[in-house]
Amino acid sequence: MAYTDIDKPSDYFETLLSTGDGGSQTFTGLDFQPDWVWSKRRQTHVHQLYDSVRTAGSGKALQSDSNAAEGGDGGTYGYLSSFTSDGFASTAGSSNNNYFNADGGTYVFWNWKAGTSLNNSAGSNNGSIASTGSFSTAAGFSIVKWAGSNAAGTIYTGLSGKIDFVILKNLSTTRNWIVKPKSFAANDVLYLQETNATVNAPGDGWINALTATNGTIGLVAGGSNTNPLKNVNENNANYIAYCFQEKTGFSKFGSYKGNGNADGTFVYTGFKPAFILQKNTARAGSGWGMFDTTRTPTNVSKGMLIASSNAVEDTSDASRVDFLSNGFKWRTTDNWFNDSGALTIFMAFAENPFVTSTGVPATAR
Repeated sequence: MAYTDIDKPSDYFETLLSTGDGGSQTFTGLDFQPDWVWSKRRQTHVHQLYDSVRTAGSGKALQSDSNAAEGGDGGTYGYLSSFTSDGFASTAGSSNNNYFNADGGTYVFWNWKAGTSLNNSAGSNNGSIASTGSFSTAAGFSIVKWAGSNAAGTIYTGLSGKIDFVILKNLSTTRNWIVKPKSFAANDVLYLQETNATVNAPGDGWINALTATNGTIGLVAGGSNTNPLKNVNENNANYIAYCFQEKTGFSKFGSYKGNGNADGTFVYTGFKPAFILQKNTARAGSGWGMFDTTRTPTNVSKGMLIASSNAVEDTSDASRVDFLSNGFKWRTTDNWFNDSGALTIFMAFAENPFVTSTGVPATAR
């Protein structure tokens, strides 16, 4: 029995922490050159997302808690200016560096590696729409970019087989973030910047059910409005999608139902998690909870940040969770995480596989 595809998860995903000093800074210590960096000041401030496909620099930020176009005010509050062999550099803005390095501010940076270039012409490799990007078949991760044409079609990601989880954004204008888990029906999506429940048959386009086995995602028109692909393939707009495939012992994209008890639901991942993003799909008003073992190295963890909000880190008892050697277990009755009978989706990445390829087991915290 194979317990893992990746013995060292930190070759492809890793979390960095920092305390700011007010200036420009180079952040080091990763085991790889990152291709996707998601940053959040742990005090009240917006999320900042950068990737190597769009390159770095002022004006390249996306914000998971906003439906705004690529850009933001990094020129005022600092920005990621370059990717390095073991991290990235930030440059202070004209006023300060709140986004990355404000004096005394504390920060978390979640980092993913892709690394193989993608340049796919329309109609080749199973994709009807031309795409560029960066991908890793080993890690099951792809960053893919395309120009919109207001036509339904398919995007090739560089990966093979089925895609398990997609996060997509229109870069050019104010449009919803589209999140598509593999468990969702063809016309169901979630919006990353919102706290709504699952949206059925959105009028501005969506990603088709993730059933294709050729490494593509399908873009589908919605409704009867004048531009039925605004969210996913609007004419003259640019798009980015972060696409994931499950890898044994490294990543998991699934769902669970809460039990409403303080002795909460256990969720099996097959590895000791390093990072979790989760969302209750049934209850409006529940946000996207983000947890990692670097900010909270001991159980019970109570360090939640919210992808759909600029809020300060939440250390209340409402977000109590145990990170275990083979999954995670909720220790709360809060309906964001453990709503009785409600379907909650998640994506998780490993700190250690449950058992390595050489038979070394993960240890509990």
